[in-house]
Amino acid sequence: MNKNGQLIKRLIIACIAMFGFAFALVPLYDVFCDVTGLNGKPNLEQAKISDTIDTSRAVDVGFITHIQGKAPFEVEANKTVITVQPGAMNKIVFKAKNISHENRVMQAVPSVSPGIAAKYMHKIECFCFNQQPLTAGESADLALLFYIDTALPKEIEELTLSYTVFDITKSGQMGSAQGASK
Repeated sequence: MNKNGQLIKRLIIACIAMFGFAFALVPLYDVFCDVTGLNGKPNLEQAKISDTIDTSRAVDVGFITHIQGKAPFEVEANKTVITVQPGAMNKIVFKAKNISHENRVMQAVPSVSPGIAAKYMHKIECFCFNQQPLTAGESADLALLFYIDTALPKEIEELTLSYTVFDITKSGQMGSAQGASK
């Protein structure tokens, strides 16, 4: 085999190896995040209600919203920080408004900081569980019902729940957004 043939063989093997690595990167990243507690991805499944309250400690929970790109929404919590007791049920209301002149569909994606605290934040009811259709100019009160697990490490005295809000409207969803909000 000549030098060009060997080079082509090595390049093909390198391409296959890179493709395999790229394919395995997402599961490897998820394992890495689970092991290290990084990334702050909260569980999006509805949590069970807590039956124990730790009255001996308090945790400050902050709420931040970020509108992704040019999404035509305004979203903010009625309180930016609350002090909670682990295990106690808490309710926060977010005011969302479609500031465009068209029907839009909004989706909020949560993240918890520090990342290790994500597994201790349990949502019973959250507007992030579902898409939120809003007609042109419509405002809506969106509820978040949650508790912090009593197993939260004692050294974590504050955490932040951040929502990134996306406009997920597609041309085919415009009619469904109008029908869903009536």
